[in-house]
Amino acid sequence: MFTGLIEHIATVSSIQDPSSSSSTSNSNEGFIITLNDSAAILDDCHIGDSICVNGACLTVIEFDKDSFKVNLAPETLNRTNLGELKIGDKVNTERAMSANSRYGGHSVQGHVDSTAKIISKKPDGDSIRYQFKLNDEQLNLLNYIIEKGYITIDGASLTITNVNENENSFGIMLIKHSQEKLILTNKKINDKVNIEVDITGKYLLGSISKIESIVDKLLEKKLQERGL
Repeated sequence: MFTGLIEHIATVSSIQDPSSSSSTSNSNEGFIITLNDSAAILDDCHIGDSICVNGACLTVIEFDKDSFKVNLAPETLNRTNLGELKIGDKVNTERAMSANSRYGGHSVQGHVDSTAKIISKKPDGDSIRYQFKLNDEQLNLLNYIIEKGYITIDGASLTITNVNENENSFGIMLIKHSQEKLILTNKKINDKVNIEVDITGKYLLGSISKIESIVDKLLEKKLQERGL
């Protein structure tokens, strides 16, 4: 579990694609990415630890004093923008939360739901307003996005400022402090971001849907028993 408070910006230093290394490699093996300039989050690192990279919970498979490696499985590549990373790109990182730390963001699983595209980026005083359009295949996620609620964008816990159901979009405001801490500041129109909607909404709406389904089945069973 994570908080959505980004600890450090790391740099992609190596990308290994097993499918291109030999003719017998399986393209479903995923990628292995090395992230350097990472000493700030590796002082207590162990093999098998979870580190959130651009919002995706990934497992450390190897590390040294300044870098660590993670494996990107096919599911991760399908759900996120991580497959588009290039050497030299910057990524947001956060270690899994500890039991004795302050809980300043919101409950982030590191399970990216989908990507969204930046459709507008406008200055507002010393802040920046962003508008994002959901992936067309994941428009149902708009049900979990509410004004003044939480959303995770590339791993960062941010507050939703508006929801536009007509264009399937939502907005956030990036304050000056956050601009200095997040890779979102340098992203441009049409760039993709990883999003994870608030887990509270998932459980709440998911539970309602399941309860309705159970009630419908029970009602249908009773009607059949009565021959109706």
